[in-house]
Amino acid sequence: MGSTLLVATANSMAVAPEPERWTGSWSAALTAAGAGKSKDGFADQTIRMFVHTSVGGTAARIRLSNRFGTAPLTIGHATVALPWPEAGPGDIKPGSAVDATFSGQRSITIPAGGSAVSDPVRMDVPASQDVAVSLYVPVASGPSTWHVYARETSFIGPGDHANDASGAKLPETRNNWYYLTGLDVLNRTGQGSIVVLGDSITDGFKSTVNADHRWTDYLGWRLNKEAPGGKAPGILNAGLAGNRLTLNGSDGGFNELGMNGSARFHFDVLGQTGVRTVILELGINDVWLSQDNADNIIARLQAMAQLAHQSDLKILVCTLSPWNAFESAPGVVAYTPTLDSVRLTVNSYIRTTTDFDGVIDFDSVLRNPADPSKLRPEWDSGDHIHPNDKGNEAMAAAIPLDLLLLDEDEDLR
Repeated sequence: MGSTLLVATANSMAVAPEPERWTGSWSAALTAAGAGKSKDGFADQTIRMFVHTSVGGTAARIRLSNRFGTAPLTIGHATVALPWPEAGPGDIKPGSAVDATFSGQRSITIPAGGSAVSDPVRMDVPASQDVAVSLYVPVASGPSTWHVYARETSFIGPGDHANDASGAKLPETRNNWYYLTGLDVLNRTGQGSIVVLGDSITDGFKSTVNADHRWTDYLGWRLNKEAPGGKAPGILNAGLAGNRLTLNGSDGGFNELGMNGSARFHFDVLGQTGVRTVILELGINDVWLSQDNADNIIARLQAMAQLAHQSDLKILVCTLSPWNAFESAPGVVAYTPTLDSVRLTVNSYIRTTTDFDGVIDFDSVLRNPADPSKLRPEWDSGDHIHPNDKGNEAMAAAIPLDLLLLDEDEDLR
């Protein structure tokens, strides 16, 4: 599947077009309800969420999750549309909303723990641009499955306004995504998808809200610009703030820190559309939050590499970036030289191991040449562990593209 077909003609050999394939273009890792709106859930309300694509296509489909729900989730109406921010907050372009159906029906009920994928939504989906997804929840949902640090404003209001161009009837705003875990596109040029399994650095925790300045967003833009023949893979962000390799969320449950990386692998990586490569950006929280030792962290990294290879996936691993002067709470400095020696030992393993298919050296990119234990000051968001927008851009610019693109003789499955 996907190989080039040569068709003989009277005077030449013509190349038939590649078949269209579904490719993951955007994703979010979801967790159980934590606080506020996620705990209350929704009833007779519309949620309008904006997501940033990586690759574009001729159709879309949305993936919804009630994985951590405690009751059935009914979606009474769902649409996919193009945003129109210049008109007003939460606005979509008039006439751009297209209904997303499920097995031909406008409504679907997803059982607790379940998920759903819509039918194809026929529309031109732009690459590296925002798309609006509106979900009308007609009856009480119970606590919601969500993504807590979206860095994107969602709009909520009473009644069914999934088709309304104006966001004025959606006056309540949140910085979260609810139920929406993926957007796939249909195209001929995609090279499958690359999933980034990461923590708050991948989640874009300190990047500018509504600017799409996570390093994964910059990488998607770069691939669309530089990939030969426009054949860019989709970039799927599976980052969760506070996430770790070795432990679940701080209360041992599924709060915003999420399940540990190994437990997330099967859903947040293998559950993605067209996945062929995973980038692993985890470990710094195991250093400072868990205060785990290097041997345990390395063993879990090795286990993740084995999981990927057993699933016939390529896996790249990121070095752990500097964090000197990071405060775990105001006035409480989490950094110590002893803990940082764990990070340095892990990085030494990452740079020399053959367990992975490649290394992305974010430590070398982000560290201050005058003090390698610290972030470059011009790329420090101010908390001394998370890069700012320019730091995220530098991370994406430093990744060797040959690690991400298919070889000429390599074929999609």
